[in-house]
Amino acid sequence: MAHIFFIDPLEKLNIKKDSTLMMALSFLSLKKECYLLFEKDFYVTNEKRSNLKLYTFNGKFKEDGCYLESFNLDMEVDYQITQNDIIHMRIDPPFDTRYQRYLWMLDFLQNKTKCEVLNSPLKIMKYNEKLVAYRNLDHSHLSYIGSSLVGFMEFLKSLKTEGYKDIILKPLDLYSGIGVEKLSISDEQIEAKFSKKVVDFHGAIVCQPFIEDIYNGEYRSIYFDGEELGSIIKIPKDGEFLANIAQGAKFDKIELPAKLKEICDLIALDLFKDGVRFIAFDLLGGAVNEINITCPGLLVEVSYAYKKNLCFTIASKF
Repeated sequence: MAHIFFIDPLEKLNIKKDSTLMMALSFLSLKKECYLLFEKDFYVTNEKRSNLKLYTFNGKFKEDGCYLESFNLDMEVDYQITQNDIIHMRIDPPFDTRYQRYLWMLDFLQNKTKCEVLNSPLKIMKYNEKLVAYRNLDHSHLSYIGSSLVGFMEFLKSLKTEGYKDIILKPLDLYSGIGVEKLSISDEQIEAKFSKKVVDFHGAIVCQPFIEDIYNGEYRSIYFDGEELGSIIKIPKDGEFLANIAQGAKFDKIELPAKLKEICDLIALDLFKDGVRFIAFDLLGGAVNEINITCPGLLVEVSYAYKKNLCFTIASKF
């Protein structure tokens, strides 16, 4: 069995704290057969053979066993994919046309060779990371998704009735706080700003009430095969509202509140039963704000907070 990590070019990654490189190097340290696959080398064919150009690699962890000190490519390998292999889909969002093409291709390859692609391409297509979090109003915030200005203004009326004063606008398919904007509901330019964001991000926009609890922090909880691996709280920089570590938020180990833990356990188990093995929750103000399925991250940070490499727990599942 080989673990093949389909990733972005190394020059695009933050080597020190990239979750995929951490996982690959951890699996390799356990003597598992591991390779990297890059976009430039990925193709499929309906010929009998299913060969791909892969790369071996080496690297070293820092003393904490979580952050990477170095990571290097070794040799090119001509490898034939078989039913025993696992391809880890680890290309970063956005979920755009390029991303969709790779999912189609991976699904084709999976059906042809009977290998496993993790997470399943069809499940990544099925579950938008934000919409899947908003399906149950009992554990999600009020949310509008669309490009209709009329619908947006009606939603704002509802928020005013509920007593909210500020909103968050964000793209439906980006990540790490990209494109997130906080606005006052009474902003005289709010219609124009919404319309501009629809144009800038090519369609549907998410609108939610601004949750003041963000200043106390947002939880990130990582699950694999329906079970919690670990959770952290991400606290924005002073004066900021983005709880993304990439935007400078601090983090620390946390135990999820019992109610949130129960919600996450149920959702994770349901998704696992539907073939989604690897997910990460973003939890804010007692509700589920996002369920990361395309390329769950922060493994390095959560592992560091727990003072143990959680990739070894994932590796034990294979």
